[in-house]
Amino acid sequence: MKRALILVAAFLATALAVHVITVFVAPHAIMAVAIRKLGQDGKAVNAFQFSRRTSSQSRAIVRPSPDLAYASCVYDLDSGPLLVKAASTPGGGYASISVFAGNTDNIGVFDTISHPDGIRFVLARAGEPLPDAAVRLALPVVLSSSRQGVILDRRLAPTAETFALADKARRADSCAPLR
Repeated sequence: MKRALILVAAFLATALAVHVITVFVAPHAIMAVAIRKLGQDGKAVNAFQFSRRTSSQSRAIVRPSPDLAYASCVYDLDSGPLLVKAASTPGGGYASISVFAGNTDNIGVFDTISHPDGIRFVLARAGEPLPDAAVRLALPVVLSSSRQGVILDRRLAPTAETFALADKARRADSCAPLR
């Protein structure tokens, strides 16, 4: 009986440890790898990076969709909020911007259906005061629980022609410190 109780206690302790690791540790570890890769080991921070047209060999983080043109910005809010801008694609092509905190939480989503003239928002650290410049802009504010994270721009681009239009538009993307 005593041995059975010890085995049950060991099983429950192991299950609790696996649960804690899965829920609390893994998301931060996964995002740390993504930030390191997408941010080129800290060389590409607070600036969008643009991927080539995807193929069956494209696999930076996960297998991307061949119908999309991607751009990503690893953000760091250490120096204050960022102004994020994404131009609309000529011809009305669909684009979406997703913001991910350092624990993989999706904290903001914008698209060109709701914002046909382009997407603009302020990204700030939760719990820190917004500077006057952010208030004056009267833009949506996305609050991040973490200092670092990733902004992902996805644009519909199923053909070489639509990829060229999406590529031109995404090159105007910016995620720069708010001035």
